[in-house]
Amino acid sequence: MNPSTFPLRTVNVTRYVTPLREGGSLPALVEADDGFLYVMKFRGAGQGAKALIAELIAGELARTLGFKIPELVFTELDIAFSRAEPDEEIQDLLRASVGLNLALHFLSGAITFDALVTTIDPKLASQVVWFDCFITNVDRTSRNTNMLIWHKELWLIDHGAALYFHHSWDNWESQAQRPFVPIKDHVLLPQASELEVVNEEFRIKLTSKRIREIINLIPDEWLIDAANSMTAEERRQVYIQFLETRLEASAIFVKEAQNARKLLV
Repeated sequence: MNPSTFPLRTVNVTRYVTPLREGGSLPALVEADDGFLYVMKFRGAGQGAKALIAELIAGELARTLGFKIPELVFTELDIAFSRAEPDEEIQDLLRASVGLNLALHFLSGAITFDALVTTIDPKLASQVVWFDCFITNVDRTSRNTNMLIWHKELWLIDHGAALYFHHSWDNWESQAQRPFVPIKDHVLLPQASELEVVNEEFRIKLTSKRIREIINLIPDEWLIDAANSMTAEERRQVYIQFLETRLEASAIFVKEAQNARKLLV
């Protein structure tokens, strides 16, 4: 059985190692009670739980499609960490993030992907471009590739900026069917010459059953928003419908990516 069909593990944070001051999410390297190091994303930072939801959904979708992605785990954070932290900014972040968070297994020795150094074959480039169009990921540019090379393989990381429709729930239906214009800045777009082939393959892999399994992994507490009356289950259904609708309309974003690529090559 595919290991990605199992529920995510939950670990307890035992040591806050060091902050990773990258972007607005203020992730940190932490150690957990299983003895491993993780890059932890905090629900008290930046876009809050929505960034964790995007990370979780995108990460497990990527795993389903066959991409290399660090293991995702739920991380329990105790209030004691905020009391022991001398840095006031980090202290506030930890206090706001007590409870359930999300982390990625730390890939020790991995290096940031650089398109000037490493050439990606057209099929893999097309797969990454298609995937980022699908999840509306604006954060895979030459300035910030959010990809690593580890043991000579390409690994995808950091998807908290994806699925930006959930920052405004009112027009998700129309957003699901829109082309993804920011794809013009994608670092791998020049190599993505096999988008139509990838579209056919990925539409088969992403079944409704698998999409629902992934959405059901989202903890209820991440889905409750005092500013909105929607229940956790209602929000789950929106995520499911958004992804299913976007998959059905994949020809729209594939065409946009192909047109953008023509201007580059």
